[in-house]
Amino acid sequence: MYQYDNIDQTIVNERVTQFRDQTSRYLSGKLTDDEFRPLRLQNGLYIQRHAPMLRIAIPYGLLSSKQLRKLADIADRFDRGYGHFSTRQNLQLNWPKLEETPDILEELSKVEMHAIQTSGNCIRNITTDQFAGVAPDEIIDPRAIAEILRQWSTFHPEFSLLPRKFKIAVSGSKQDRAIVQAHDIGLEFYYDKEQKMAIRVWVGGGLGRTPILGSVIREHLEWEHVLTYCEAIIRVYNLHGRRDNIYKARIKILVKALGVEEFKKQVEAEWLHLKNSPNTINEGELKRVTKFFTQMPYEKLKDQDDAFDEVNKNNKAFASWVKRSVHPHKQKGYRSVTLSLKPHGLAPGDATSDQMRIVAELADQYSFGELRVSHEQNLILADVKLKDIFKLWEKAKAHQLATPNIGLLTDIICCPGGDFCSLANAKSIPIATSIQEAFDDLDYLHDIGELELNISGCMNACGHHHIGHIGVLGVDKDGSEWYQVTIGGKQGNDASLGTVIGPSFAAEEMPGVVKKLIDVYIKQRNPEERFIDTVRRLGVNPFKEHVYA
Repeated sequence: MYQYDNIDQTIVNERVTQFRDQTSRYLSGKLTDDEFRPLRLQNGLYIQRHAPMLRIAIPYGLLSSKQLRKLADIADRFDRGYGHFSTRQNLQLNWPKLEETPDILEELSKVEMHAIQTSGNCIRNITTDQFAGVAPDEIIDPRAIAEILRQWSTFHPEFSLLPRKFKIAVSGSKQDRAIVQAHDIGLEFYYDKEQKMAIRVWVGGGLGRTPILGSVIREHLEWEHVLTYCEAIIRVYNLHGRRDNIYKARIKILVKALGVEEFKKQVEAEWLHLKNSPNTINEGELKRVTKFFTQMPYEKLKDQDDAFDEVNKNNKAFASWVKRSVHPHKQKGYRSVTLSLKPHGLAPGDATSDQMRIVAELADQYSFGELRVSHEQNLILADVKLKDIFKLWEKAKAHQLATPNIGLLTDIICCPGGDFCSLANAKSIPIATSIQEAFDDLDYLHDIGELELNISGCMNACGHHHIGHIGVLGVDKDGSEWYQVTIGGKQGNDASLGTVIGPSFAAEEMPGVVKKLIDVYIKQRNPEERFIDTVRRLGVNPFKEHVYA
């Protein structure tokens, strides 16, 4: 866990004081809506459909049990007893009162948390792999670099008013679990031929209205230059990104308009002024920041446990959960465990305050008091001893945190949609729950196998529908809510964008549409072939023909 120093704490405390004064002046009429808007946005406060929405930052998805308990207390005291974990590894409160938001920020500051730059046209929450630091395929633990990026980008005076929001993801593993290709900047660490750590830099990715996967702008960047190179990229974007049209303002549009080679040429020219400047990182600085992260007191254990093997062999329900929710760990005798926030019939990504307290307790008992938030909207206990997994499962199951559906069709990624968001064209949560109800047979779900279903309530794509194996987008037609379906999207190293299969559907048709897509897959798949691979092999037409027959 990253521990604040005096500078971090002072910055957060002062921001609370500033925002309390700004809110007071707004409520007393001394600030207009237009004057208050950028101030509240840079503190994560939106005006939504029913109430303000406060987006709380969880840098690189890392939380302590103490912080989670604080979030639970805030949800009870200032909201309606629950929070929504988003695809940006943040937590959103849907019902806070405007006049109480400074109090919420003050409570957050007591546990080294804030809502700074979770909104506005600035560099947003830095994200990374939910298995950072424990994944067996990890090249480097990316969290120290992510933290350096956080410190550099927070209140960066040059990048506080960018043309649009700006998102950076860092991947330190062979398998990309941070979806670097779907970010404005994606940083992919690897070892070069000389076994030196280097970064492949992706730029110009993003979903939303014009979905584009990023392009490699620099194949080999010496890691020491990560800040100066990012600075060069964002400077070029800040100078030339469009400000006259919100829909054309993201860096992906600029890269597309200029062409990757011309954009790269301009970045490299800008970098000449920045390379080897004081923002160059050295080993000493990396080690200094790394020391602020808690080092886990791992025990020396065998990578096998007889009691675990026995119950895994004889308890079918436990074995099904283990298969989907328990992941390899670089430390012998330990595993990472995903706690599902996708029980059937409830809004994906939501957690009640009681569940938050239970997860905090589980983290204390079994995972050194830490947990992670995934962009798939689940929670991860990263450091669980193999021998403790059965006890953990029993407790998680009792609180609807152990649905064995991780990576399956009902592990739906879903934005809050029209139930809460003022930007949404259609509701998304009811679509997710209706699909979950239609696929409530766990044996059938496991037979279908790995399948990612993503739902967004509008073109802003907070549900990442473009990169879902099946993507659902809510659209508005003459005041009615309809749903457009894509297939073939995928996150990861071989990322792809889904293809629209045809005209949109009414809400009540959606479970049937998904069933028909699955029917084609079940009938046409080769042994052990995943849904995404069948779609890539067959193309869209067989699915389209069956759905619209």
